[in-house]
Amino acid sequence: MIIVNLDVMLAKRKMSVTELSERVGITMANISILKNNKAKAIRFTTLEAICEVLDCQPGDILEYREGDLSDEK
Repeated sequence: MIIVNLDVMLAKRKMSVTELSERVGITMANISILKNNKAKAIRFTTLEAICEVLDCQPGDILEYREGDLSDEK
Protein backbone atom coordinates (compact mmCIF):
# COMPACT_ATOMS: atom_id res chain seq x y z
CA MET A 1 0.00 0.00 0.00
CA ILE A 2 1.03 3.60 -0.47
CA ILE A 3 1.23 5.78 2.64
CA VAL A 4 0.97 9.56 2.35
CA ASN A 5 3.30 11.24 4.84
CA LEU A 6 1.95 14.71 4.22
CA ASP A 7 1.58 15.43 7.94
CA VAL A 8 5.30 14.76 8.43
CA MET A 9 6.29 17.22 5.69
CA LEU A 10 3.84 19.83 6.97
CA ALA A 11 5.39 19.55 10.42
CA LYS A 12 8.93 19.78 9.01
CA ARG A 13 7.99 22.92 7.08
CA LYS A 14 5.94 24.32 9.98
CA MET A 15 3.00 24.77 7.62
CA SER A 16 -0.70 24.34 8.33
CA VAL A 17 -3.18 22.42 6.22
CA THR A 18 -4.92 25.74 5.57
CA GLU A 19 -1.76 27.38 4.23
CA LEU A 20 -0.91 24.38 2.04
CA SER A 21 -4.45 24.32 0.69
CA GLU A 22 -4.31 28.00 -0.22
CA ARG A 23 -0.85 27.83 -1.78
CA VAL A 24 -1.53 24.66 -3.79
CA GLY A 25 -5.03 25.72 -4.81
CA ILE A 26 -6.97 22.66 -3.65
CA THR A 27 -9.61 22.38 -0.96
CA MET A 28 -8.80 21.68 2.66
CA ALA A 29 -11.08 18.64 2.36
CA ASN A 30 -8.87 17.19 -0.39
CA ILE A 31 -5.69 17.92 1.60
CA SER A 32 -7.32 16.18 4.56
CA ILE A 33 -8.18 13.13 2.44
CA LEU A 34 -4.53 12.89 1.37
CA LYS A 35 -3.22 13.52 4.88
CA ASN A 36 -5.44 10.82 6.39
CA ASN A 37 -4.51 8.20 3.77
CA LYS A 38 -8.06 8.07 2.39
CA ALA A 39 -7.14 9.05 -1.18
CA LYS A 40 -7.43 6.46 -3.94
CA ALA A 41 -5.34 8.51 -6.38
CA ILE A 42 -3.49 11.79 -6.81
CA ARG A 43 -2.94 13.75 -9.99
CA PHE A 44 0.65 14.37 -10.92
CA THR A 45 -0.13 18.07 -11.24
CA THR A 46 -1.38 18.11 -7.63
CA LEU A 47 1.64 16.14 -6.41
CA GLU A 48 3.93 18.51 -8.31
CA ALA A 49 2.26 21.56 -6.77
CA ILE A 50 2.51 20.08 -3.26
CA CYS A 51 6.20 19.28 -3.80
CA GLU A 52 6.84 22.79 -5.09
CA VAL A 53 5.15 24.43 -2.10
CA LEU A 54 6.80 22.10 0.44
CA ASP A 55 10.16 22.15 -1.41
CA CYS A 56 10.41 18.36 -1.38
CA GLN A 57 10.48 15.29 -3.61
CA PRO A 58 7.50 12.93 -4.18
CA GLY A 59 9.37 10.28 -2.18
CA ASP A 60 9.33 12.61 0.83
CA ILE A 61 5.53 12.42 0.78
CA LEU A 62 4.74 8.96 -0.62
CA GLU A 63 5.94 5.70 0.92
CA TYR A 64 5.32 2.08 -0.09
CA ARG A 65 4.59 -0.46 2.64
CA GLU A 66 3.70 -4.10 2.21
CA GLY A 67 0.32 -5.17 3.56
CA ASP A 68 -2.73 -3.04 4.15
CA LEU A 69 -4.25 -0.92 6.91
CA SER A 70 -6.01 -3.93 8.41
CA ASP A 71 -2.56 -5.37 9.23
CA GLU A 72 -1.90 -2.42 11.56
CA LYS A 73 -4.73 -3.27 14.00
